[in-house]
Amino acid sequence: MAALIGAACGGANDGSVDSAGSQSGSGSGSGAGNSTSTASGVDDTFGDGANQGSSGSSDPSGTGGPGSTGAGEACATQSSQAGFQQVYLAFAFDVSASMTASDVEWRRKDLKWDPVVVATKQFFVDPASEGFRASLTFFPGAQNATQACQPDIYLTPNVPMTPLPSPAFGTAIDTIEPEISTRDTWRTSTPTAFAVQGMVQFVEAQRQQNPGKYAIVLVTDGYPEGCGRGGFPGGGTMQGDNSLESVVQQVEAARAANISTFVIGVDSPQGEAGAPDSLTNLHQIAAAGGTGEAAMLNTGNPDETVAAFKTAIEKIRGAAVSCTIPIPPAPDGRTFDKQKVNVTYTSAATNTPTTLSYDQACAAAGTWRYDEPANPTAIILCDDTCAVVQADVEVSLGVDFTCEDVIQVPL
Repeated sequence: MAALIGAACGGANDGSVDSAGSQSGSGSGSGAGNSTSTASGVDDTFGDGANQGSSGSSDPSGTGGPGSTGAGEACATQSSQAGFQQVYLAFAFDVSASMTASDVEWRRKDLKWDPVVVATKQFFVDPASEGFRASLTFFPGAQNATQACQPDIYLTPNVPMTPLPSPAFGTAIDTIEPEISTRDTWRTSTPTAFAVQGMVQFVEAQRQQNPGKYAIVLVTDGYPEGCGRGGFPGGGTMQGDNSLESVVQQVEAARAANISTFVIGVDSPQGEAGAPDSLTNLHQIAAAGGTGEAAMLNTGNPDETVAAFKTAIEKIRGAAVSCTIPIPPAPDGRTFDKQKVNVTYTSAATNTPTTLSYDQACAAAGTWRYDEPANPTAIILCDDTCAVVQADVEVSLGVDFTCEDVIQVPL
């Protein structure tokens, strides 16, 4: 989604949209803003953009002064574009034997691995994923248990951060799948804690080079298993062990560093003898990662599994979108005035713009606020507004620079 900034001539005092002078752009299915419904509680606020007042302005803060209309020029309609922060999704994909060994009924490859792989490949080549960047890391990282339980093996993903859509992910998945699927040809254990630790370090290194919004997407069919409870073979540096509690601690620490964790749990076919208990404890990981509950996929019917995975990934795609809009330079060298701003929301379904109200406290519904009211650098949609925008299939946001004060910003 793109936010188009217009300098509307003679902006209305009542905050209504001037259809002749307001312009907005749209994005379809991109990390710039299109999404499907989302769980609440995801951290969508960044506030790390630089203040962008107009160059050459006598006001170094970029906030402008009362009544400024741009170097004495007549207030004319102009526009410039502003987008949301880049979104990066780091996928951790479970390739342990329980996904596909086919040695027992509940590990049948055609019921678990095949439909999940089909849906995963579709996401990575889906035009609706345009605008996102993603990486893919397989875990366990090796057949050898000593290597698989080392966090360092997960510092380099199998597919690096790549703009979507891309066929590289499907190629990597095809490459890792053995020609003959048996328990001996697939990797054993589920070293989730070590994979998460290595991936968090990867994400932190990436973020230093490419700032943006980062999230880990964990796709697994089991609880953390193997690698020992008090350490792992060959020694190592990880604090804790490969227990569920250790994974929760890892993702909590990542969340504190503004890295969310989503979980897609691939359950065993219902009613199969010998199948493990339901993976409901994976909800603890998702909750610790700030993303609500894990998306649980029932297996047994491949078509239904593909559909369920698609629904889960669309929710993740929507929830990952930031509701922060960096304020661009005012058009045509004008000076940005924080009280001469209208924000509108337009759904492709109705094509009718709705004006959102300004509320720095986000106490009312349908509102937005500034990141820093004294010296704003970004517009932030309040939680309920953010949820509505993220739940829309195709949406555009318009941010109109008016000629008169239309909002009152507290000092």
